[in-house]
Amino acid sequence: MAETLEVAVFGGGCFWCTEALFERLRGVASVMPGYAGGHTDHPTYESISTGETGHAEATRVEFDPSAITYADLLTVFFATHDPTSLNRQGNDVGTQYRSAIFYSTDAQKREAEAFIADLNASAKGGRPIVTTLEPLGAFTEAEDYHRHYYETHADESYCRLVIDPKLAKLKERFSRLLKEKSND
Repeated sequence: MAETLEVAVFGGGCFWCTEALFERLRGVASVMPGYAGGHTDHPTYESISTGETGHAEATRVEFDPSAITYADLLTVFFATHDPTSLNRQGNDVGTQYRSAIFYSTDAQKREAEAFIADLNASAKGGRPIVTTLEPLGAFTEAEDYHRHYYETHADESYCRLVIDPKLAKLKERFSRLLKEKSND
């Protein structure tokens, strides 16, 4: 890994899903589920679940830009959730499940804007992208029991029904981006 890692933060519905996906990508040094985009201090899973804190479940990805590009991360992000669904991913409903990119630099913002514009231009009458672009303010790490959720709960129905199909799509469409050993 390079000495200088970059940070990308994505909200793509349940952070158990995005964590499981991004930690399998080469060039990713660490992945942390947490809360971003809100207006209260010290958010918790219980408080953000009310929808009143403004936070989204998000995943912070530390990556080596010499091994995987921000564009690659955007590609995986948009391909593995529904960026046209407002405040909802499957049965997970509420602003805490919104599709969001929390940019940490102006370059990330510009790249994400261009990426979304290209997706919208190629949609040909499809539904527009509703993913929000929000500056990354505070990121609060999720409680310990949310970390590596898929690895410790792979046999639970949510993991089998929601996360397993996303991982299968990742392997099928993005095998070139996967780590040598992908933990599954």
